[in-house]
Amino acid sequence: MRIGGAMRTTAAAAVSGVLLVSLAACGGSDGGSGSHGQAGDESRPERARTVDLKRIPDVGDTLHKQIPANSRQVVAVYGRGKDSADSTIVLYTKSGSTWDKTRSWEGHNGKKGWTTDHRENDKRSPVGVFTLSDAGGVLADPGAKLPYTRSAGFQAPHYWAKSHWNDFDYVIAIDYNRVKGTSPNDPTRPQGQSKGGSIWLHMDHGSGTSACVSLPKSGMEYLLRTLDPDSNPVVVMGDKADLKA
Repeated sequence: MRIGGAMRTTAAAAVSGVLLVSLAACGGSDGGSGSHGQAGDESRPERARTVDLKRIPDVGDTLHKQIPANSRQVVAVYGRGKDSADSTIVLYTKSGSTWDKTRSWEGHNGKKGWTTDHRENDKRSPVGVFTLSDAGGVLADPGAKLPYTRSAGFQAPHYWAKSHWNDFDYVIAIDYNRVKGTSPNDPTRPQGQSKGGSIWLHMDHGSGTSACVSLPKSGMEYLLRTLDPDSNPVVVMGDKADLKA
């Protein structure tokens, strides 16, 4: 049964039990230590549409084969370099047999860049193709089509740098080492704790993350209102070299 846009309820005890796991993975136990201000809405999305693409640009055969045949929405995260925290995030939408470039935002990935073998606390984002199934955040549901969990349990602690306080106002879970159909801050790690988890799309604070992908608030709102379970959305993410492999 499709439950897009529905709000899950989370017991207070469960929230307190998952908070440290989620925030350590996505925000960093050091509070990010970034000195940049929150990017917010200052970065305007690219609105020009590129139509009739036969495949997602700059994605090689290795990852392209992992995009499900029934997926009609792809969020492509183009990392600037293997050890870079800077990314461009592009939403592609499939119409018939071709892809349209719908929107684009500047954002960030792991502070230390990318890895094909992600480990807990390595500060690198995992390279790969992952489904997008669940969303949530501190703020009320903005009209998400994905199932949305609103919970104070997403709130970043205020001993972190102030620029990070709003990181988790909106999040979309990247289905890396997690159980689909659960809140993004569910602590379950099917592949074990050492493989990390709680890898999210979330609000940008102007610098690298612990492993997540971040983009401006306007971009998160757009994705939440646009990504549709019926379109089987996925994220394709990595540095330029690994994407093209």
